[in-house]
Amino acid sequence: MTTVIDGKNVAASVIQTVKSATAALEKSSGVTTGLAVVIVGDDPASHAYVGSKGRMAKECGFKSVQHTLPAETKQEDLAALVATLNADPSIHGILVQLPLPKPLDSEAIIQSILPEKDVDGLSVVNAGKLATGDLKTGLVSCTPAGAMVFVRRTHGEDLSGLNAVVIGRSNLFGKPMAQLLLNANATVTIAHSRTKNLAEVCRNADILVAAVGRPEMVRADWVKPGATVIDVGINRVAAPERGEGKTRLVGDVAFEQVSAVAGTITPVPGGVGPMTIAMLMANTVIAAHRMAGQTPPQF
Repeated sequence: MTTVIDGKNVAASVIQTVKSATAALEKSSGVTTGLAVVIVGDDPASHAYVGSKGRMAKECGFKSVQHTLPAETKQEDLAALVATLNADPSIHGILVQLPLPKPLDSEAIIQSILPEKDVDGLSVVNAGKLATGDLKTGLVSCTPAGAMVFVRRTHGEDLSGLNAVVIGRSNLFGKPMAQLLLNANATVTIAHSRTKNLAEVCRNADILVAAVGRPEMVRADWVKPGATVIDVGINRVAAPERGEGKTRLVGDVAFEQVSAVAGTITPVPGGVGPMTIAMLMANTVIAAHRMAGQTPPQF
């Protein structure tokens, strides 16, 4: 029988750990975990994301601060706000919602966030720490960190002897995911659009992670029987069966057919998605513990 991972359920357990750790830190050191979210412009999707992050932060017991700036904000004014938040000891995590309106330079802004407050895990310092295996002082990008929680709960902490294939080499997901798997002793292959015989490469995987943004690209004959399949893709496709102009969300994996072969699989929606905000909260409480000189919780 194939196990379908319930991402909402796992995310809820992560949030429960965050709440307990937040309360314990406040009790032991008087420190309230603080998260600042910066949003520029009026993109509706970005505002929806920021709203859900703010609500979750409050639910976790954080001090939650939101800075909403107009689309015409100048680079130097945004940089000055980040500098102010960097210097604020009551803020442990800083999140700048992407994408930023043009002509703002998002990379310069992201890299200006102090690495220890970079709860999105996007700074080159945190990427470098992950690449060198330093998980004790770095912060890991939220989506791969969430996917790794699924892998650990399925296979345990040590992945020695297991082959893992990550389809996708983005800085946001593919590369950090591969590093996390490597740090857990898996033998890792990063596949991408230039990989030859991709289906054959994927069939070797005990753990197959798909993050390419191509609807239902991974088919049943790509998957080793009993493999763990983590689907990170979120694609909107036409759904005429629901009515004219209607759409539905699908992953990079053809769920119906692959779930007949895989041992464990994540659905879309309801798999990796809920974990991203949960791991953002986890990173923030980890950052708060480190700044207070306390041992952070494990996730």
